[in-house]
Amino acid sequence: MAKLIICADDYAQSAAIDAAILTLIERGVLTAASCMTLSPRWAESAQSLTPQLRRQADIGIHLDFTQFSQTIRCAHSLLVLRCLSGILSKQAVAENIQQQLDAFERALDTPPDYVDGHLHVHQLPVIRDALISVLQQRYGQLPDSERPWLRISSPPVGSGLKARMIHWLGAQKLKQLANAAGFRVSPVLLGVYDFEGDASTYQAHWMFWARQLKQLSLVPGAEKELPPVLMCHPARPTQKVDPNDPIAIARMVEWQVMQSADFSAWLGIADIQPVKGLMKGAH
Repeated sequence: MAKLIICADDYAQSAAIDAAILTLIERGVLTAASCMTLSPRWAESAQSLTPQLRRQADIGIHLDFTQFSQTIRCAHSLLVLRCLSGILSKQAVAENIQQQLDAFERALDTPPDYVDGHLHVHQLPVIRDALISVLQQRYGQLPDSERPWLRISSPPVGSGLKARMIHWLGAQKLKQLANAAGFRVSPVLLGVYDFEGDASTYQAHWMFWARQLKQLSLVPGAEKELPPVLMCHPARPTQKVDPNDPIAIARMVEWQVMQSADFSAWLGIADIQPVKGLMKGAH
């Protein structure tokens, strides 16, 4: 079976998102959840991340500089420009990352199992350098099996223009920095799409990603790396759609598909094995 880390983003953004993620972890569909630790909900949301649940899924940091961050917060397009131009302060970024890690550790009393970024900001110039420096400082002395791994946002060739743009914003450089610093990475990201369409459309995306996953498993040496990650964004349906969430409808569509018994059965038929990435929980 092809191993796959199925990772839900945006935990602690809203109650509907949290409920969907917790349910899908309990059902064995999700094997990772990325947390927004600067969210006003974080302290409450963290209480549901019990030791038993953490045995079922990796719990990581979803680095955020565009939504809940106070010291550095701006639109994604502006953040990209500031990073590419080098005018963003590495010290300020490092302090912000420390703040997000501190919030995680205060709530859960452990380091995060992995690190990724909201809108893939962890790969941007300045941010990626600060991130690796902070991770080395905080966790570099830990055994390999206990260091956080990093999600590299590098979709396979053939995933479309949006996917390639995500890769071009720094995937290869972050992978190089992480490897040099002794941090493991999940080198391939699936799950990129336009957030349009209904349940049948989303099911078709999953079939496409399953074919890509099979091709990846045939690459020589793939078994020596962490499995690919497939990111998703499910949320339980609500009576009122959040007008500030541009993918609110897509979240409910994803939930509609992923919570069904048919989907769990399909994973088995497609020879997909959902697994954790953290070494001590994946072997």
